[in-house]
Amino acid sequence: MQMNDMVIISTDDHVCEPPNLFDNQLSGELLASAPKNKTDKNGNNYWEYQGHMRGLIGLNAVVGRPFEEYGMEPSSFSQLRKGCYDVHARIDDMDVNGIAASMCFGNSIAFDGQTFHKAPDKKLALRHMQAYNDWHYEEWCMAYPGRFIPIGVLPTWDIDATVAEIHRLAKKGFRTVAMNENPTVQGLPSIHNDYWAPFFKAINDTDMTIALHIGSGNPAPHASMESPIEAWISTMPLSVAQGLADWTQLKALLDYPAMRIAISEGSIGWVPYLMERADFSNWRHKVWTHSRLQNVKPSEIIKRHFLHCFLHDPYGLRNLQEIGEDMVAYEVDYPHSDALWPDAPEHLWESAKHLTDLQIDKITHLNAIRFFRFDDMFKHYKREALTVGALRAKAKAKGVDTTPKSSGGLRPVEDLRPVTSGDIIAMSRKTADERMAAE
Repeated sequence: MQMNDMVIISTDDHVCEPPNLFDNQLSGELLASAPKNKTDKNGNNYWEYQGHMRGLIGLNAVVGRPFEEYGMEPSSFSQLRKGCYDVHARIDDMDVNGIAASMCFGNSIAFDGQTFHKAPDKKLALRHMQAYNDWHYEEWCMAYPGRFIPIGVLPTWDIDATVAEIHRLAKKGFRTVAMNENPTVQGLPSIHNDYWAPFFKAINDTDMTIALHIGSGNPAPHASMESPIEAWISTMPLSVAQGLADWTQLKALLDYPAMRIAISEGSIGWVPYLMERADFSNWRHKVWTHSRLQNVKPSEIIKRHFLHCFLHDPYGLRNLQEIGEDMVAYEVDYPHSDALWPDAPEHLWESAKHLTDLQIDKITHLNAIRFFRFDDMFKHYKREALTVGALRAKAKAKGVDTTPKSSGGLRPVEDLRPVTSGDIIAMSRKTADERMAAE
């Protein structure tokens, strides 16, 4: 196999929800009360819903910009690459990056449904969340059948509504739903509470996959406001280790041995150590802690239930056998700041070329197809049409431009000292205050 022969599925990307998101899904009062994209007096775009405002979240949409302009910009749609929010441009950006298919989490509105969770009128929030799911499936994923893996969000503040939505989504064609890895941050019971029993049963009954995205429930801590932001960014993938350790102890995994859980954007290099440490802890402490895992090791639970998604992890791929070649999948994370675009295949190939052809096929697409029940891709396309080489040839013929584009905008600091955690937090607060003042 050569680099251009790879077929790559990205199991974690994001869509910057477009301003017209609800226009074709709702009408009348439901449309009027839906989340609205607005512009403040400084030209910054933000989303407003039931009194809560949320910006475009700079580093989450910097793809295609010069590295020196990364920061808490862009702050308006005019500064975004069109592929961030337009599905047709997204396909072009996937083609030029050699990506056959993509699973797209939300960005501002529905990262894990938090916009709807924060809304005081939950009856209205439920209807708008359903409209978001319908938009995601009908207008984003089905615009190019076989190129996107649908992923839904859930009204977990109401367990009966959650179960109903899982079944509705399953009938619609979804096979994956996102969930907060630590719902206690949303004011809900922990995953070990009986509150979630109907949820796990519905997941099992509909053969759904659960996706847990880093940063939703257990954000990466930063040492101090004076710590360089690079230190914070370095530890972000590791933050999901806390969630994985917690979910490994979940009783539902013993009740439903076929349950599938994807750890999105967590990477893989740290996973062997966590399994080793969890087994050691279980050995030393399971008797006095009354652990549920008396006859099975935590590492066996992890290897059976959890798919680990990585975007750049040469160390992890050198130790693939320790994690399990059937439980690893690739991701790009477009359009976030870590996204390898438009040269993801080059970086992936350099890290994976020591693997066998079958192992490469597994981590690039076969594991994703199996885990997310995504057999649509090869129903709509022949394999040879989805290789890196074929997709890039199509993009070249179309003239897709990948030249970095400058938009200027906000800067965290003007001097040459390291940008700190405090700088980024202060900038976020300043932008939020400006939006409030504009209102």
